Amino acid sequence: MSAAVERQIQRDLLEELLQAKEAEIGAPSAEVQGWAAAVFREAEAMADDHEGQQAGKGEAAWEGREAG
Repeated sequence: MSAAVERQIQRDLLEELLQAKEAEIGAPSAEVQGWAAAVFREAEAMADDHEGQQAGKGEAAWEGREAG
């Protein structure tokens, strides 16, 4: 499974959990929502960086090789 698909599944599951908690205890304050959005943006940027580093490692392994 690709990393992007895996992340989407994780987001979907997290969204379900958040909706259930919101139904149980109410919506978070605007302050908490802003904090959470910032945390998720940072985590997503870190995941994107990690994926880019992994892709770069694979490309580096093929550099200098010839077909055939």
